[in-house]
Amino acid sequence: MVSNVRFKGLDLNLLVALDALMTERNLTVAARSINLSQPAMSAAVGRLREYFRDDLFTMNGRELCLTPRAEGLAPVVRDVLLKIRCSIISWEPINPAQSERRFRILLSDFMTLVFLDKVIARVAREAPAVSFELLSLDNDPNELLRRGEVDFLLLPDLFMGNAHPTAKLFNEKLVCVSCPTNNAATRELTFEQYMSMGHAGVMFGRSLRPSIEEWYLLEHGIKRRVEVVQGFSLIPQVLSGTNRIATMPLRLVEYFGKTLPLGIMNLPLPLPAFTEAVKWPALHNNDPGQDLGCAKFGSRRGHACGSG
Repeated sequence: MVSNVRFKGLDLNLLVALDALMTERNLTVAARSINLSQPAMSAAVGRLREYFRDDLFTMNGRELCLTPRAEGLAPVVRDVLLKIRCSIISWEPINPAQSERRFRILLSDFMTLVFLDKVIARVAREAPAVSFELLSLDNDPNELLRRGEVDFLLLPDLFMGNAHPTAKLFNEKLVCVSCPTNNAATRELTFEQYMSMGHAGVMFGRSLRPSIEEWYLLEHGIKRRVEVVQGFSLIPQVLSGTNRIATMPLRLVEYFGKTLPLGIMNLPLPLPAFTEAVKWPALHNNDPGQDLGCAKFGSRRGHACGSG
């Protein structure tokens, strides 16, 4: 870090150290993340404590626990650093053929299988040094966007807030599926049949956020019998040889149909088609790399995307 950059007595470089400490919750890892030695980071902690007149951190084994003062500082410090990075520091022009940008994308296994594989294949042709880090859906994906910890979020638009820019990707609908040997599952499945059968359900994140149909049922006070909770990609296996049913996006059913055929039934719930969308941090609007990413998704930012 560059020394002696001060504002009202605070070395502003200490905010970088403070943000790393509050993010990593480990002094050694935090120091490594901003290319500081461990003694230099320890000295930074001492100076931060002196300036804020608070311990900021206590030790629980090797983990740093934030004091209430540090908890209050965390989102403010992150926002300040993001605004400096995204608004004051100019972004370099992007040459796709030479870019080594790494994009962090938060998405479901459904979108990985039926959509992102096409994006990755296109990027491999046009920007071969660009790489991706694919992350499972978190409990609060919009908070990760706010903190600038992910570049893109792929989700149904009904689960997305309004705090960040969004572009549509494609429309999708849900269908019921079963093992082809499940004779109890008829093409025109009634709601009574739907409720009488065991289900393979899909939920997301550590807090098991509900899928679209589960959200609809919960909103209407309806509880089905969920026997297995898995990600989308394992549904064919947990249906095989059973009388269970599951609710899946039609594109994913067609994807699996190439190798693992499934019986398809109409969903006996009044759920409309939904729209998969991509969202990115508002503070990244001036980042040419985000334009590169959106272009590979099939859209310029702010415009509707195609089906990929």
